[in-house]
Amino acid sequence: MPWQNTTDPYRVWLSEIMLQQTQVATVVPYYERFLQRFPSLDALAAAPVSEVMTLWSGLGYYARARNLHACALTVVREHGGRFPHDADAIALLPGIGRSTANSIATFCFDAQAPILDGNVKRVLCRAFGVEGFPGTGAVEKQLWALATELMPPCNGGTYNQAQMDLGAMVCTRAKPRCEACPLNEICVALKIGRTGELPSPKPRKAVPRREATLLVLLDGCRILLETRPPAGIWGGLLSLPELPAETEAASWVAQRFACRVVTVSPAPTFDHAFSHFRLHITPLLLRVEPLAVAMEPGLQWVGMDELSQTGLPAPVRRILESLDQPSGSKPLPSRKR
Repeated sequence: MPWQNTTDPYRVWLSEIMLQQTQVATVVPYYERFLQRFPSLDALAAAPVSEVMTLWSGLGYYARARNLHACALTVVREHGGRFPHDADAIALLPGIGRSTANSIATFCFDAQAPILDGNVKRVLCRAFGVEGFPGTGAVEKQLWALATELMPPCNGGTYNQAQMDLGAMVCTRAKPRCEACPLNEICVALKIGRTGELPSPKPRKAVPRREATLLVLLDGCRILLETRPPAGIWGGLLSLPELPAETEAASWVAQRFACRVVTVSPAPTFDHAFSHFRLHITPLLLRVEPLAVAMEPGLQWVGMDELSQTGLPAPVRRILESLDQPSGSKPLPSRKR
């Protein structure tokens, strides 16, 4: 992987944050593009957060991007642009938890600190027969105790990498290669025939469903975008304005955005899955004529030919790429995600 075989804390930290709840195959191109634009921590700290969000667009869990920028600023302002070497000090930085801090400390500063990512949790749960969902506080506490007890007195980086590789390539979630595992003689799950049951899965809950109507305000070849609030879904990204529930679109748009509405037409609805709920999205296409008044902060008209360079949530980009364009206008540019 492009983030391996390096002791640069900036690169290790960036990979650790991107890999949280995101598959390796998805992360690699984002990681490489990010380093091309921000080759150092100083470059990241000097950039506007909006540019960071644009490069992160499509990777999801956008609080990670905001915390990434905040962390870079903190390291520059409070630590002279260099990561602290102590794992406890690293864990105090924005967006960095215990396992990420320990990874940076072991891979970059030769510390002896245990980690507990998803692969390591799976190995420990199977090898020691740990019951219960690893995401619960009690089980995670038990796993941290095990990981700490097993941590060798030297070569922490090699040991931690070996655990992750073991989980990623041998002790896999499905069809683990137990015959090739160096722990097969002591593995509790293998002995009792429960490798398919451990770690215990997350208890299933009914997935909440929410509704949102997103407005595509089209003025010729321009689309009105609005900056989302910092908290909540798509925080800090540009997005399509959301129509309040039980509100008539044309009159609300005319008042809220100082536009004369020419036509209103529906677009296909669809569902988008988040980690903890499903969002049913209803797009509405409104062709409008803006009035000559000052725009409110957070609103901006963006040309269709600029959208590929604009940080947009994946569902919003899906809506815009599916639009039928007015006669004579350029098609919406596509962007690989």
